[in-house]
Amino acid sequence: MTSNPTAGRMLEGIRIVDLTSIVFGPYATQVLADLGAEVIRVEPPSGDQMRKTGRSPKAKGMGPPHVLLNRGKQSIALDLKQPEDAATMRRLLATADVFVHNIREAAIARLGFGWEEVRAIRQDIIYAHCVGFGSNGPYAGLQAYDDVIQAASGTATLLPRADGNPRPRYLPSLIADKVAGLYGAQAILAAIVHKLRTGEGQHVEVPMFESFTHFMLLEHMFGQVYDPPIEPAGYPRQLQRHRQPFPTADGYISIVPYTSDAFVRVFAVLGNPAILEDERYNTPKLQTINIEGLYQEMARLTPAKTTAEWLKLMSAAQIPAMAVRDIGDMLDDPHLQAVGFFEHCDDEAIGGHYQMRLPTRFGAGVRSDLGPARVLDADGPAIRAALDGE
Repeated sequence: MTSNPTAGRMLEGIRIVDLTSIVFGPYATQVLADLGAEVIRVEPPSGDQMRKTGRSPKAKGMGPPHVLLNRGKQSIALDLKQPEDAATMRRLLATADVFVHNIREAAIARLGFGWEEVRAIRQDIIYAHCVGFGSNGPYAGLQAYDDVIQAASGTATLLPRADGNPRPRYLPSLIADKVAGLYGAQAILAAIVHKLRTGEGQHVEVPMFESFTHFMLLEHMFGQVYDPPIEPAGYPRQLQRHRQPFPTADGYISIVPYTSDAFVRVFAVLGNPAILEDERYNTPKLQTINIEGLYQEMARLTPAKTTAEWLKLMSAAQIPAMAVRDIGDMLDDPHLQAVGFFEHCDDEAIGGHYQMRLPTRFGAGVRSDLGPARVLDADGPAIRAALDGE
């Protein structure tokens, strides 16, 4: 299934004015840009901070996160404290279907672009506000970054539960920003569908704290789902200390025996089927209760063969298994290469670089071509000229 170069793009004709920064908002609008929306990124004359993160081989302000988060978007630089640029922004909003920003409510109101002011410019606009914490709670208005949200959501206490080191730690990913960005894209898409059905715009608030907490508690609320609680918070299967990649003769492997029957097949492959006759493991219930011992035994046995040998044997036994890949090796992954996940691009401002294609595939054969990220204000003159001509 490949994209059809003669087909349209799914959100073609939807114009989004994007006044967001860092990762949360730009990731939300990147999803929509990948689906074909026209996204006009509005930045201050100094540019977004992510432009300056990491080195770029050619133009300044084209750091790796910016290149990946802003492909296919247009760029205009506006200082909204200046009357002329604020007037340009108002004219731009008059042409927009969606306005997305992550400026705190009091600050955006001082600039003259609060909900009521923007709705007065265009009655049917979708006004999406990306916030750290919901506006109707006591944390409203507090600054929020990924680390703050990982701490506030309880996520920083998960690794201590898993490995026994009591010090809270962050997951080494901008996971809260990215999850909130996906919630933001979902909310904006729902508002677009509503607008197409009814003609109505609306105010949409996407809070990072609530979004990420919703995401993390789907499994980790666990026994606290019930009132009164019947078990502690934390999904036990994810928090087992020895549920980690297993060492092999030449690396590490992930092996997932998810059911009692799978454990029978795994230990048959590993060469110790008798362990399941042990009184600690001889029923499915006991296997669940004492599963840490089974994982420890797996880790004792897996160094006997190479990763490739175990992969072949586990596949034959229909046991899910994959080699542990270094994150720096993913460009060479044979599956990702076969499905065209990475696209090598060449751009005057960026030089040779890779982009990641939208991972979802659509049977209608819609176009999924990628455009480059833009140098700051690269499209500013054309956008201003177009507004002057309207």
